[in-house]
Amino acid sequence: MGNLKKSDVQQGAGHQNGGFHTSIGFVLACVGSAVGMGNIWMFPYRVGQYGGAAFLVPYILFVVLFGLVGLSAEFAIGRRAKTGTLGAYEYCWKSRNLGKLGYVLGWIPLIGSLGIAIGYAIIVGWVVRSFAGSLTGEILTADAAEYFGRATGNFGSVPWHVIVILIACGLLMFGATKGIEKVNKVLMPSFFILFAILAVRVAFLPGAVDGYKFLFVPKWEALLKVDTWVMAMGQAFFSLSITGSGMIVYGTYLSKSEDIPKASIRTAFFDTMAAMLSALVIMPAVFAFGIKPNAGPPLMFITLPNIFKQMPMGRLFAVLFFLSVIFAGITSLINMFEAVSESWQTRFQLTRKKAVALCGGMALLVGIFLEAEPKVGSWMDFITIIVVPFGAVLGAVSIYYILGFDEIKKELELGRDKPLGKYFGPLAKYVYVPLAIIVFILGLVYGGIG
Repeated sequence: MGNLKKSDVQQGAGHQNGGFHTSIGFVLACVGSAVGMGNIWMFPYRVGQYGGAAFLVPYILFVVLFGLVGLSAEFAIGRRAKTGTLGAYEYCWKSRNLGKLGYVLGWIPLIGSLGIAIGYAIIVGWVVRSFAGSLTGEILTADAAEYFGRATGNFGSVPWHVIVILIACGLLMFGATKGIEKVNKVLMPSFFILFAILAVRVAFLPGAVDGYKFLFVPKWEALLKVDTWVMAMGQAFFSLSITGSGMIVYGTYLSKSEDIPKASIRTAFFDTMAAMLSALVIMPAVFAFGIKPNAGPPLMFITLPNIFKQMPMGRLFAVLFFLSVIFAGITSLINMFEAVSESWQTRFQLTRKKAVALCGGMALLVGIFLEAEPKVGSWMDFITIIVVPFGAVLGAVSIYYILGFDEIKKELELGRDKPLGKYFGPLAKYVYVPLAIIVFILGLVYGGIG
């Protein structure tokens, strides 16, 4: 490590967009990408549905595994190739004299990132609209289902949709790594603080204890059921934002002095903490008011507003809730846009602003015709069940088999005081890669497990 140039440490891989300046800035950016709607509306329900505390056993096992060898691989190939998705895949396959094939394959996970961004921007638009409704009090005085329904018809959320894309693009145009790092240093701690405040508040609701029982009383017999392990694996995989694209671009901006496996585990830890905080807010509140726990958009946009309506100071807590969800949504959307923008910027020699504007414009142009809930639901199912998991498999295979573990190991060991353990290679090649393939197959069989 003594041969590193000062510029390498300051600017990571020397990318034209600069590099992350601090380790915590990088980790918070990655946590911002990983923490999203799945943590908030899916994780709490799955914990209770598949065994309570027992579910956490396979979930944490998979989070550690996927974080250590999955996230690490994507960070490492980005830093090694010194560019994002398209260039990283080309770099891997060039080692087999198949660089053009790698470039073509790289479009699959890149399209996955853009595809998620298209649907995600619509959903975050619903959140922004609900936030505005909580500020005015309308969401608490109107029928929550009717209020939500007005936003989820054809062209039902255009202004909010536009606002979300303008915010994400504006933050990225402000500066790539500089903007991403600064935004996440503010929004991610704010998310945790706001959710912690909400968790304390709901703990005092009469009947909240039933929510804690739903979450944490272990049903050990659930560990004997295949579905428990399947859903824990899917939740862990997708929660960490392993897509074969988004985390690669953040690795591109990472300093050569950074310990990648250590940063990966930190990212996985904070992502899990965000999921647990969400569970501590949502399920005790749901049970306190005798509402059936469920997952998906109705939980956030119908069930919770009905709960806030009945709570003392409900309007204030509705504002805090939707504001924190906006933070989680925007930081995730920034990563999706960045993955696409960096590749276009680098590959087609576009200016930073043009690449970001093109990405945002395309997301809006397609997304505006998908605003109806059934349409965006079908779109997101296709992207998250087929395109993204397949892209993640391509990433895992390209890094650990096409480029090879011996090569990526060199990058993984940069910035470390000790070499990787002998277990790392077999764990990556013979456990993680097959599991990534299994996640893809089971997603098709189950109709989605993430």
